[in-house]
Amino acid sequence: MNEIRVLVADDRALIRSGIRAHLEDLPGLQIVAEARDGPEALRLIRQHQPDVALIESAMCKLNGFEVTARVKKECPMVQVIVLSTHAEEECLMQAMSCGAAGYLTMAASGAELRLAVKTVANGMTHVCSSARRQTPDSVQFRTADETLARLTPRQREVLKLIAEGNSTKQIALRLNISAKTVETHRMLLTDRLDIHDTAGLVRYALKAGLIGLDD
Repeated sequence: MNEIRVLVADDRALIRSGIRAHLEDLPGLQIVAEARDGPEALRLIRQHQPDVALIESAMCKLNGFEVTARVKKECPMVQVIVLSTHAEEECLMQAMSCGAAGYLTMAASGAELRLAVKTVANGMTHVCSSARRQTPDSVQFRTADETLARLTPRQREVLKLIAEGNSTKQIALRLNISAKTVETHRMLLTDRLDIHDTAGLVRYALKAGLIGLDD
């Protein structure tokens, strides 16, 4: 497996050093740069093209949501994990709508941080459990509900598991079906929803209330 190259962006030196301490000894991972604010994060991401960028949501000059949106337009291969002190559904939705592949609160453990970096580097999505717990069961999104009705029960199961960050192999094991069948369900549901990237599927699953209720 290729080395995972990571950039860390936070305006607090103590937070940056803490993240580095959790990640720098992980085999196959390299911290390529650290940024102290939004503009510096953008400049260094353009320069280094990291595999994963850890971006704090409330940075000065240019906040993490704005940085994430610009990164996804200018450097689409860079996977962004938004770091936030907030676990509220609104902040999570804002991060995902900007194109983030992951969302972690500051309450996340070092183990979850490492898992999130590995997960998004492999093209999947990671939302920390503390944020998922805050998503209210009562939230209704009419647009998502309308398109959700076009999916079969099995396609909804596959969508939910994709949005929770499971790989094709993991979904196959969970549902006791073949990996090829999982890929077929994924192809059909992405065609019906007209959503063809994992981050988009996660945003849709959040809007439809398929994830955020189980932890």
